[in-house]
Order: sequence, then C-alpha cells, then structure tokens
Amino acid sequence: MTETQSTHMESKAYDVVVLGAGPVGENVADRTRAAGLSTAVVERELVGGECSYWACMPSKALLRPVLAQADARRLPGLSQSVQGPLDTDAVLARRNSFTSDWKDGSQVQWLERTGADLYRGHGRITGPRTVTVIRPDGGRQVLTARHAVAVCTGSRAKLPDLPGLAEVAPWTSREATSAQSAPGRLVVVGGGVVASEMACAWQALGSRVTVLVRGRSLLDRMEPFAGEMVAEGLAEAGADIRTGTSVKSVTRENGTVLVVTDGGDRIEADEILFATGREPRTDDIGLETIGLEPGSWLSVDDSLRVTGHDWLYGVGDVNHRALLTHQGKYQARIAGAAIVTRAAGESVRAEDWGAHAATADHAAVPQVIFTDPEAAAVGLSLAEAEQAGHRVRAVDVDLTSVSGALLHRDGYKGRARMVVDLEEEILRGLTLVGPGVGEVIHAATIAVTAQVPIGRLWHAVPSYPTISEVWLRLLEAYRDA
Repeated sequence: MTETQSTHMESKAYDVVVLGAGPVGENVADRTRAAGLSTAVVERELVGGECSYWACMPSKALLRPVLAQADARRLPGLSQSVQGPLDTDAVLARRNSFTSDWKDGSQVQWLERTGADLYRGHGRITGPRTVTVIRPDGGRQVLTARHAVAVCTGSRAKLPDLPGLAEVAPWTSREATSAQSAPGRLVVVGGGVVASEMACAWQALGSRVTVLVRGRSLLDRMEPFAGEMVAEGLAEAGADIRTGTSVKSVTRENGTVLVVTDGGDRIEADEILFATGREPRTDDIGLETIGLEPGSWLSVDDSLRVTGHDWLYGVGDVNHRALLTHQGKYQARIAGAAIVTRAAGESVRAEDWGAHAATADHAAVPQVIFTDPEAAAVGLSLAEAEQAGHRVRAVDVDLTSVSGALLHRDGYKGRARMVVDLEEEILRGLTLVGPGVGEVIHAATIAVTAQVPIGRLWHAVPSYPTISEVWLRLLEAYRDA
C-alpha cells in the first residue's frame, strides 16, 4: 500500500514503525522486512530523503563536471579543448536527472517491493510505541509498534540568529543543490564540507564566490593541511576566501544582498548561502510525550537504542554520531539487526553485539570532500589521536612521489598523512588531499577498522602506477623515520 485514504481516525498495529523514508529509514525497513517483521514507514516529504534530492546526489552531480574539467585542463592533448566555461544549463539539467526532477516515484516502488507500508504525512510519537500520522488531507492514522519505533528523520540546515535573516531568504544546502541558475555573485558563509563543495561548484558554474570563514581555515575538523590546500584550490579558481571573518548583519534590497562583516567590510551579492551547521529534525515528532526534549539530538547506545527507552531507536543524523549518509545507512543495518534479534526474544549483550554494534562510529568514519583538490580522511587526525591518549606518530608524504598521481594530471599537488599508534603498531587514521584521492580512502578504512598491523600492510602490494602506491611511500617513510 502507498497511502492510507480513510478520513476517520484509524489504528493499525505493526512490528516496527519507521519515522522518515530517507536512506536511513529505507535501510531499517529493508532489514526488518527481510526478517519477516511487518513494517510501516512514515514520510512527510519525498521518499529517498535529503540525500537523494538536496544533498549527496545533486551536489556530486554538480561537482563531477567541475572536477573532470579541472583534470582535463591539466592534460596536454586535451587541455586546449576544455578551456571554455562549463555549459551551466547542461550541468544543471544532468543534476536534475539525478534527482528525478524531485519526484519520488521510483523510490516509492523500491519501498513497496520490500513489503513495507508507506504512510504519507507528518508522523508524531503520541506515547510509548505509538505514532500518529497526520495526512495531507487532515485525516489521522494511529500506528502502534509491537517491537520498535525507529526515528530516522535526519537533520536540517541550522541558520544563525541574525536579525531579519528570514526576510533575506538565504540559501541553505537545499537551495544550493537545487538552484536552476547560477547567481552572478554568491557569498558562502561557513568553512565546512557544504561550504567548500558548494563554493567549488558555483565558482566553476559562473558565480563570483566569496567565502566567509569564521575560523582560521576551511575544514577545521581535518588535518590542517587539508583545509589549506582546498582553500588554495578555490583561490586559484577565482574564489575570494576570507578567514577569521564573521557576518555582523545581512539585508536584501531590490534583490541585492548586502553583507556587513565584523571587520566592517560590505559585500554585495545576488544570493547568500549559510552553511553553518546542522540541527536534528526532532522538534515536532512528539518527543515531549515520552519525556524527551523536542529538537534535541537523541542519545543512543551502540545498537542505536535511545537511552531509557527499550523500544525506541534513533538512527542516522538524529543521534549526532556522524552526519554522513553512508554512516547513517551503516547504523540502519545495525539497528535493523538489533530490532530483529530483540523481536525474536534474544538478548543483545554489550560484550557480544557483533553485527549489532555501530563500532565504526567511534574511530573509523570515512569522508570525502569533492572539491578541487579532493580531501579524504578516515579515523583520527593527529590532534584527535593525541587527545584520546594514544602514543602516535604522524607520517607525511608528498603525493608527487607517487607515479599514479603524476599520471592523473600535470602539475599534480597532493599530500598524505598516516597516524600510527606506536604501541599497538596499527593505523589510527589517514588523510589524503589531491585530485582523485577519494577512491583511495576505502583501503585505509579497512586498515583502521580491522586494526591491520603495520607489518602486514607491507604485504598488501599496491598496483603500479596508481595513486594507491601512496601506501608504499607512507610505509617507507614510517620505516625510515
């Protein structure tokens, strides 16, 4: 079934009720249905969620032509053919195709094939194991869960508390990934992943981009050189990067945005994007009815069960562990397995969770920033490892020592850092910056997750000539240090 059509209050029982039909909710439902548990999924917007329509897919569709052109412009024999600007309309049309023009028919069909029931509308918890769905037609449907309710409602862009900001109609990540034309002038406020990627995309698509970063650098949660190199790439592309700068006020008059910084600078733009953090979509889902604070992040254990509620799960962004689609889907698989196991009457012990524990959330989270150059990291940075009390050594390698990188494009610039635990002789983290490094990071994810001894990594021979040969150079640098 795709929608409930009754106009009066109804009640229906399921084994599992899932709030949110994004990638996280879809994966929870897929796991519980595969085990034979009846499952209802509630969604107020589009099935497929933020990732499919306003985040991962459209943003990477925008960035792929940008990165391909950047590589091509640095390859003799090809460079002369790609010196002109990108065809912005064609790039945006291709991006639209990846979002299915913001229609969710194919995603609904996928969900139907799992056997889950979809309820369109706003779902609110109205008591233990109870969800009330307020449908678009005003009707209400009460759903009860025999075993579990999974909150998979994700997060939204968080806007700063600036007077009059609503009247300015600023862009958030949603507008930045769905805009149908390039603004002539774009101010980007923020220094994280969204700010960096969207500055890269729209600068290449014809906007004059100014990035205002409150901190000292972009990507300040990664190794310092990552943000420095990404900022250099943006500056070379023509963007104006201003660090140590905060927005004091912003207004819009006759279509023009006027930004005043704390340093007194006045910047005019056609649009302004605030990429200044995320907040959980838990403000209006009925948390107050079960003793939790509306709008709060949900505290969960490693099986994603909410603290103090043996029937409630908080999966994906709502638990604030790692606001990344792939980590949310990973958590969904863990939560699904835990729900199924508990539904069968089996205990899930902390010492024997195995497939029921989201251990990767603690020290093995991979991430790729699709800028020019790319930045990729997994595990702990040097500073994080030291703060955690590990005795570690950082090993740095210039990627120009790697033949595969030099073949990637002329004038290649890149750097890698490996953080090694000196007592356990295992890898705690790896950071790479350079064109094409995103495809290398999974090898590091396996090494960190499996705690592969450094001595064994010598026998994982990288193919020549590929960027993966950086592994050999890092090991040699560690040996010779």
